[in-house]
Amino acid sequence: MPEPKRDAVVAVLVRDGRFLVIRRGPQVPRAGYWMPVSGRVEPGETQPEALVREVREEVGLAAHPLAKVWESDTDDGTFRLHWWTAAVEPGEPVLDTAEVSDARWVSAAEFGRLRPTFTDHRRFFHRIAPGLPVAYRPAGGQDEDRD
Repeated sequence: MPEPKRDAVVAVLVRDGRFLVIRRGPQVPRAGYWMPVSGRVEPGETQPEALVREVREEVGLAAHPLAKVWESDTDDGTFRLHWWTAAVEPGEPVLDTAEVSDARWVSAAEFGRLRPTFTDHRRFFHRIAPGLPVAYRPAGGQDEDRD
C-alpha cells in the first residue's frame, strides 16, 4: 500500500501585482529551482500556521494567510501542496541562505520564463495567478499610497 501524501503549503505572496518567488538554496533538494516559498506542515500545525512559519524562516517576512486557492501534488507525488494567498508586511526579504539562494518579485508571465521550475508551479502561474487580486494587505492595514 502506498504511503499517504504529506501536506505542504505554498505561500502566494502578492505585492503590486507581482509574486514573491525564491530560488532553492544549495542545502535543499532540487537546488536552483524557482518557486514560491513553501514547506511541510509539521505535526499539530495548521496550514496557515505552517505558511506563517515557512515565510518567516525562508525570507524573514511576516505573512498573514488569507485563503486557500489551489491544490496540487509535488512532481514525485510525495506531498499534497495547499496553495494559500497571504498578505505580507512591508519590507524586503531577508534570505535563509541555506534554503534560499535568491528571491524576486515577478509577474505571472515572468515566472513562466524562469528556469528551472516545476510543471504544476508553471500551471498555477498560467491558470490561477492571473485571476488573483493584485495586492493583499493585512487586516486593518493601510495601502501605502493612502494618507
